[in-house]
Amino acid sequence: MSGIAGWVDYERDLSRAQATVRAMSATMANRGPDAEGIWTSPNAAIGHRRLALVELDGGRQPYVVEADGQVLAVVAVDGDVYNAPALRAELESHGHRFRSRGDAEVVAYAYLQWGAGLAEKLEGGYAFAVWDVRRDELLLVRDRLGNKPMFYYPTPHGMLFASERKAILDHPQAEAVLDADGLREILSYAGTPGHGVFRGMHQVRAGHVVRVTRSGHREERYWALEAQPHTDDLDTTVATVRELLEQSVGGQLTADVPLGMMLSGGLDSSGVTALAARTLRERGEGPLHTFTVSFGSAEEFTPDEVWGSSDAPYVKELVDAIGAEHTDIVLDTADLLDPIVAANALRAKDVPSPLGNMNTSLYVLCRAVQQHTPLALLGDAADGVFGGTMWMSMPPLIEAQTFPWIAMAHWGGGKHGMGTDLVDAGLLERLDMRGYTSGRYREAMDRVPLLPGETGQEKRMREMWYLNVTNWLETLIPHSESIAGSVGLALRLPYCDHRLVQYVYSAPWSQKSFDGREKSLLRAAVKDVLPPAIVDRKKSPYPVTQDAAYAKALCDQLLSLTSDRNAPIAGLVDVTAAKAFAADPESLISGPRAWVARTHVEMLFQLNMWLDQYRVRVDL
Repeated sequence: MSGIAGWVDYERDLSRAQATVRAMSATMANRGPDAEGIWTSPNAAIGHRRLALVELDGGRQPYVVEADGQVLAVVAVDGDVYNAPALRAELESHGHRFRSRGDAEVVAYAYLQWGAGLAEKLEGGYAFAVWDVRRDELLLVRDRLGNKPMFYYPTPHGMLFASERKAILDHPQAEAVLDADGLREILSYAGTPGHGVFRGMHQVRAGHVVRVTRSGHREERYWALEAQPHTDDLDTTVATVRELLEQSVGGQLTADVPLGMMLSGGLDSSGVTALAARTLRERGEGPLHTFTVSFGSAEEFTPDEVWGSSDAPYVKELVDAIGAEHTDIVLDTADLLDPIVAANALRAKDVPSPLGNMNTSLYVLCRAVQQHTPLALLGDAADGVFGGTMWMSMPPLIEAQTFPWIAMAHWGGGKHGMGTDLVDAGLLERLDMRGYTSGRYREAMDRVPLLPGETGQEKRMREMWYLNVTNWLETLIPHSESIAGSVGLALRLPYCDHRLVQYVYSAPWSQKSFDGREKSLLRAAVKDVLPPAIVDRKKSPYPVTQDAAYAKALCDQLLSLTSDRNAPIAGLVDVTAAKAFAADPESLISGPRAWVARTHVEMLFQLNMWLDQYRVRVDL
């Protein structure tokens, strides 16, 4: 993991722009604490902050490729190219000679060999920038599933780009302006691919390349899901899923630092953990270090409609079975209410979200994990890839003609969706939130690849599947990636392997749900490496606190916020609705309605902090 920041300008000399780019890079110092590099030229300046995971004493970036004393190209990489060894061998056969084991050198020579076509050659979780000195052209590339971020901001004579929004906003030519479209995107939680939230800012879409030249910029797609005929029978399909998952896990275990695993005791993280532990044993390495977050003891846990069981007993059973070194990270209400932690979590994500307590708890968890290792595997995205999200098993949410997570919020009592019920009703009407969400949903539906003649349930479930691995992943992956990055922890996501995702996408619904439960193919593929209790465990999402004191504190803070006429969010709040929420703390404690209600309260807190921290100019 690293942080990239850069500036291209075709009308001014950037040879002395080191200070500007260094300041942009410095906003991501935690993302890359091990090394800093700056490279400048007349038309381009690139900065890089590095977290060293491979070749700890080398691998410095930006990586400069020279021939006969002339610079040909400059490369800055964030993330990992998992097939780098194979590519290095192929490139050596073409005459290229390597001086390091770093991914940046592989990307550099791959660019010299194949140009922009290198994107189709790479496998992994990455984003990178290439400045071609010969052509005065910038290339920005993001991996197929969007494991790593890359933002860009066109200027009158060039482009600003960076791994995080805050780095771009540190540049004097960028403005932190929130217009109506940006606020709609925040409040809708639509996960629109390419949306940057701030006016003028964009994100490179997953599976895309952005080219910048003197004449402007254009975005090109190099990969997308396809609806392919699936001819494998069920047994072959399960075996292939297992093979692809083993390849993905095995390819992500390479590092020169200790490796950790975020473990919840659920099917997703347990499957990856068990496969990783087996692979490390076969290599004569290990043991694996696992980490779990919880709120109090298992005895204090109360099951409800969403969180049906405590993680603790399942975690213990797996840890004992694989012989892992385990650390429990136990959080309390004080951790969640710590204003510094809340501000840091928001600063990590750069934009507000309705997941306030999940942000803060994940921040504390990642901070604790980083004290042991700078690298961890995570089971995120399995719900999307294999159909474990709640809405995949609830007919009313499947049938809703909107994003299913928005429909789920309505099911949980939300009037407008997640995190919007306390926003001023007049403002919501002017924003036309329903129209915005519907429009974004239709755009997503228009992109869904279908087989010829596909209709009925098969068509609808394929549409839902597509939303899971596109718009939903655009909200899910940045949640963990950015928060972990802010404390110097790199995450790898084995379920975000494009070959695995494509294969499962092509399988028919009858195979994906063959045992009548969620994630049928994944359960069958890993059942032999897991204790039966974990195989049979019903899904329980990322844990949240059930402490009544936390709910009471939220209500007190909400009342204080709505009474502050000088608050940044003043004028955007439905004060009457907010006071009604504040008068009923018990409604925020447990169950799906409590979870949805919290999103409304916490969105206000997030918006208020964000407008203040980023000095956002609101222009609606």
